[in-house]
Amino acid sequence: MLHYLKFFLFHGIGLSSALFLTLGGDWMTYGFLGIFIGYILLDAVLGDDITTPTYRAPQLLTWQLWLALPLMTFILFVFLWQVGSGDPAGYGALVQQLSGYDMQAARDANSAWNLFWGVILTGLMIGMVGTITGHELTHRTWDPVSMWVGRWLLAFSFDSNFAIEHVYGHHRYVSTTADPATAPRGRNVYAHVLISTLRGNLSAWRIERERLQKKRKPLLSVHNVAIRGYLMSGVILLAAFAIAGWSGVLFFTAAGLWGKALLEIVNYMEHYGMVRNPETPVAPRHSWNTNKRFSSWSMFNLTRHSHHHAQGEVPYHELKPYHDAPMMINGYLTTIAVALIPPLWHKLMTPKLLAWDAHYASAEERSMAAEANRKSGLKRLQAMTYDDAAPEPEAKDLNAA
Repeated sequence: MLHYLKFFLFHGIGLSSALFLTLGGDWMTYGFLGIFIGYILLDAVLGDDITTPTYRAPQLLTWQLWLALPLMTFILFVFLWQVGSGDPAGYGALVQQLSGYDMQAARDANSAWNLFWGVILTGLMIGMVGTITGHELTHRTWDPVSMWVGRWLLAFSFDSNFAIEHVYGHHRYVSTTADPATAPRGRNVYAHVLISTLRGNLSAWRIERERLQKKRKPLLSVHNVAIRGYLMSGVILLAAFAIAGWSGVLFFTAAGLWGKALLEIVNYMEHYGMVRNPETPVAPRHSWNTNKRFSSWSMFNLTRHSHHHAQGEVPYHELKPYHDAPMMINGYLTTIAVALIPPLWHKLMTPKLLAWDAHYASAEERSMAAEANRKSGLKRLQAMTYDDAAPEPEAKDLNAA
């Protein structure tokens, strides 16, 4: 039972965020800091999870994913309540009736600083509750319900196109120069957010255009999945306007774009500096992995990224930890914090890249890595030379426990 319940940590964090947003004021700041710092500390203290339990009722785990949509909707509603006026849906009156807490008085006392942290907290939840779950669900191309829920979750970050580019582009070209989401050596995270967003959307349109051409359907029509994705985000914008007027539209847009930026930061740290010939199969070594327990349990095993890219169709509860795969700096939010400080990032990641070149890369990849090092602008990488006769990495058995 524990192995089912552990994934409800995700829902607990989402509901906690809704509570902090309900309280408003400085509680929105405390909520974000508590969640962010809590992740860092708990990943450091709780260590790794390398268990691979067998689940006899996997449908329960799918329902857990579907529950993210009403949860994300509720979180956004509460945030919009804080930035609007009046009492949409009578939420403030209900809270006061049940608890005695005066939400409207608390909202009247909100400062610009409080609302800034409300945006940051809501954007974090859009990135976690929306994008992480949407990522898992849109890989289930055989399940129309999961695809529908997943695309709506991605629409909160204006990124339903992710369901196109990620599944049919990123997983094919990961760790190559053709992949928008793979950051080359030396790039900083802020440039990557912009570059990957632009190239990713262009890639999604290219993939969708090719799909529609094969089906002899017009590009500019309701058959275009990318256009339907934009309309889904438009529906959420209209709902934001209905709840909180233009303030709701502006604040939701800010939170959604922050949620999208978080996705690109995660892309950055999952494949930074990796190289691969696109003609060779994707292997566990082509992704940075982490098995930190709290990140794994509260992010539906997104952390087990090496197995996910080696076998993208495997559902999250069947992913294996691959403790001998290339490892991130730490858990996900810890690594995000480091990535946001480029000098620290390059200081910590350069030794990891050199270790990857020495212990994971094939002879061909070492040659590609040498060229990537030359272009990186990082002196320590540029100073490296490689022996093409070094041994090939051992293949990993994907079916091993």
